[in-house]
Amino acid sequence: MSLPAAPETTAPDPVLAAERAHLRRAADCLAQMRVAASAVTDAGVDSWASERLGAARAERLAALAADPGVPPFFGRTDALPVDGAGETFHIGRRHVRDAAGDPVVIDWRAPMSRPFYQANAADPQGVARRRRFGFSGGELTGYEDELLAEPGSGHPGELLRAEIERPRSGPMRDIVATIQPDQDDIVRAPLADSICVQGAPGTGKTAVGLHRAAYLLYTHGGQLARTGVLVVGPNRAFLRYIEQVLPTLGEADVAQTTVAELTARVPVRAEDRPDVATLKGDARLAEVLRRALWGEIAKPVDDVLLPLAGRRYRVPVERLKRAVDDLRRRGRGTDDQQLLHYAAGRERLAMLLATDARRQKEEAGGSPSDGEVRRAARSPEVREFCDRVWPARDAAGLLLRLWTEPDRLARAARGILDDAEQALLRWPVPPRSVRTAPWTAADAVLADELAGLLERTPGHGHVVVDEAQDLSPMQCRAIARRLGAGSLTVLGDLAQGTSPWSPDDWARTLADLGRPDAGITPLTRGYRVPAEVLDFANRLLPVIAPGLTPATAVRSEPDALSLRPVPAFGGPLLEVVGALAAVAGSIGIVCADAAVAGVAGLLTGAGVDAAELTDDGTGAAAVAVVPATLAKGLEFDAVVVVDPAAIVAAEPRGLHRLYVVLTRAVSTLVVLHRDDLPAPLRGEAGQLV
Repeated sequence: MSLPAAPETTAPDPVLAAERAHLRRAADCLAQMRVAASAVTDAGVDSWASERLGAARAERLAALAADPGVPPFFGRTDALPVDGAGETFHIGRRHVRDAAGDPVVIDWRAPMSRPFYQANAADPQGVARRRRFGFSGGELTGYEDELLAEPGSGHPGELLRAEIERPRSGPMRDIVATIQPDQDDIVRAPLADSICVQGAPGTGKTAVGLHRAAYLLYTHGGQLARTGVLVVGPNRAFLRYIEQVLPTLGEADVAQTTVAELTARVPVRAEDRPDVATLKGDARLAEVLRRALWGEIAKPVDDVLLPLAGRRYRVPVERLKRAVDDLRRRGRGTDDQQLLHYAAGRERLAMLLATDARRQKEEAGGSPSDGEVRRAARSPEVREFCDRVWPARDAAGLLLRLWTEPDRLARAARGILDDAEQALLRWPVPPRSVRTAPWTAADAVLADELAGLLERTPGHGHVVVDEAQDLSPMQCRAIARRLGAGSLTVLGDLAQGTSPWSPDDWARTLADLGRPDAGITPLTRGYRVPAEVLDFANRLLPVIAPGLTPATAVRSEPDALSLRPVPAFGGPLLEVVGALAAVAGSIGIVCADAAVAGVAGLLTGAGVDAAELTDDGTGAAAVAVVPATLAKGLEFDAVVVVDPAAIVAAEPRGLHRLYVVLTRAVSTLVVLHRDDLPAPLRGEAGQLV
């Protein structure tokens, strides 16, 4: 195995010199590709063609955009020789070709790149040599070879380990240079497959999900260009953390959002009590809402006279009743019959009346045109009938009536919710209007459910859902509506479930997401969290998730964990932050939400560049003060946990929250505690581990 290149004071390394030359060539070719894309001119065929050409050119330029800190390639494979010659492929984040169209760098997603991630000595997959490169500031500084055809070789070396362990400061980076075989299997799974990744902390599940999105867009670009890919995260802070991963992979147009943004049907200006929020997230509310909407439909009681082509035709009440009953049955849907949305049913009813009149006219020898039939369907007589029997509704207005009219709620909830549950949902003081109503985040999800019953929600070709273990059944249904006929990648960790709906297994969540048959793939090798930190946090697993296999770390850092009992937090916290600032990249101070303002004030008052991290991702500073409820999915080089007992006491699933908090550190975890640590984290006779 070749070691990283020696300092320049020694004899020049011809391999390193050749690779640097290829790096310069790849950079020049990529620049030429950008120039060629910019030079595409508009032939002036028509405005639509000009618009499409402009959009395609912008998309191409975005995919080729230069990133000064990202070299054109990060690896190379040398094929086993055939007739004395073997091909060489440089692997990078995007395809680079020369002026003649010959490949200079192969996109990491291309089939011929897969052996770079999967080959090993037992199964070299046609690869004789795998080469990894070391870079500093965009400059190629070293290389490392694995000779897969030689016995005893083929083991990852120092460059791979250094890249995996590299301290992380700022947003999440891509992991294309370090994807491991178990991760690669998930990334390259077929588009038709829906997958649930049960990933322990530090296993890279979020990065794997994002790289799967990039892989699918590369492999199925034509199909997904029409339907799109959607990434759903738990909050805006999380999305800010991951927002640069896909653009660095050349995919700049992927929608990244939260459930709150997806379901923003009403202005959220209030917050539910925990018991009310839990009830509103219950899957039973879906049937209550369905009944409330379709219960608006009345039975026809009279014939209808409607005009058609200068005459009036009577549609008997019995035929009207049959039409309404047939359409109402369609509102439930069956295995062989597509679900009918409420608004479409109203339009269908109007057309059925006009079609009945048309049939009568044709039986009398007439021949009305399609236009005359459509005008009859829009006539005041038909409109008045539909308003009376099948009234138009909007989601927010109907939900307002449901929460403020006890009789209406009682009819919709009969046999589903008991009296006490109905009382939790009712608003004691009716608001003046929909706009001034005290809507909550849970109400917004319910309004979205109603909107999905009223009209079809557009779907995506693939949806990636992160931190899915915390979703309520109603939130899952909101995501499922955006899925349509597409596939799903679910990312999460049952041990990190902190919401009232967090399950003990994935079956219910996958069913609520509309993909009950999705395969569950575990990731249990921790690449980012040191063994000392992970083993300490794993002591909570027998209590919070007894059925899960504990994750194992691939690296050990003897000084990674420090437990410090303190009588007060102020002085020790400043001392620890001062020491970490000299050696750590990013620093996160994690504490109970109620303590965030006090901790931030203490730090800033002592002259530390610190700021509170907020839900929208703002609060950038050298030291981030992180509410425990926002820590999930984030990662810092060094983490200081302040008062773990307060974190546990702040919520019913406090031990789950503490498990999340303890596993955010890449290099160093310091725990400052005044009270006893939770029992699972203590050794025998209450001694600290």
